[in-house]
Amino acid sequence: MHPILAQRERFTLYLVGWLLIAGLLAALAAMSGTLQWVEALALILPMSVVYSFICLAALYVCRAFPLQTTPPFKLAAVFVIASFLSSSLWLLIIKGWVTLIAKVEQLSTLEAKFSGLVPLFVGTGILLYLLAVVVHYLILAFESSRDVERRALELQALAREAEVKALKAQIQPHFLFNSLNSISALTTVDPAKARDMSQRLAEFLRRTLKLASTQTIALSEEISLVEDFLAIEQVRFGSRLSFSKQIDEEASTCMVPPLLLQPLVENAIKHGIANLVEGGAISLEARHRGSRLVLIVTNPCDPDSNAKLSKGVGLENVRGRLSSVYGNEARLDTQRNDGVFRAEISLPSSPSSY
Repeated sequence: MHPILAQRERFTLYLVGWLLIAGLLAALAAMSGTLQWVEALALILPMSVVYSFICLAALYVCRAFPLQTTPPFKLAAVFVIASFLSSSLWLLIIKGWVTLIAKVEQLSTLEAKFSGLVPLFVGTGILLYLLAVVVHYLILAFESSRDVERRALELQALAREAEVKALKAQIQPHFLFNSLNSISALTTVDPAKARDMSQRLAEFLRRTLKLASTQTIALSEEISLVEDFLAIEQVRFGSRLSFSKQIDEEASTCMVPPLLLQPLVENAIKHGIANLVEGGAISLEARHRGSRLVLIVTNPCDPDSNAKLSKGVGLENVRGRLSSVYGNEARLDTQRNDGVFRAEISLPSSPSSY
């Protein structure tokens, strides 16, 4: 559909522009004595509206001869011919209109005056058509720019979605590798625990696989997944591993990317509690602060060990997912102090899906 006709506001503005031009032409014709006011208005106003629709066809000529690729001399020739043909068609319509309205007594002299008006209408028709060409080239340039911007945004969204899926896909193999190592270690020392851990792992994987196409889940469900994961690990660690949580009621309904906390908890076990003879407790806090959701995971760590806690694959994965989903609106900060490691996520608390 023609871009001017496709939008009511644009079409209204187009007609208003033509009516202003028609009013100006009618005033010039009346003030110069060529036509009386009644004749000028009866002839020029309706015929200008008719010509406004004829000039809409300039769009298709502009599309057929783009400014960027058409030689200037060819453009000039095309639009001189097109403007002359359009003006000639307009003149024929005006002739028929004059013949029709000349039957009215107040307009009976129009037919006699028509031959003297031909040069005026031909010249005006050519100029108005060329003006319409300029307008249509501007519209095409605007729409082309908007299409390029829209395609760029679509490509950006697709790239962002692909990145999120890739980062999400990294979680399962990484977690599975660590879990299978744990099961392998238990098979020789405690086969019953290895079997129990295998069953819990299978159930956990079945549950997480359902989230493959899910963009966000409620924080309460995410915490439930964390508890399932800890139940698997507790088979291996026993009383050396404990878990506590403090969750604001409003925070539990906020939406977060699935498996966002699990890498943090896994990191806390692998690089923190597993290195301590006495083990320790993992603490999870969720706070709702205005338009922000703050998630904090803390755990004890060996103060004399290296700084792997803050450089693990899981933490980098979380940072990458936050950046891909929320851009600069979310972050993960880590801190190690006096044998305690703290990972804090801050992200928008809106329940909308990203």
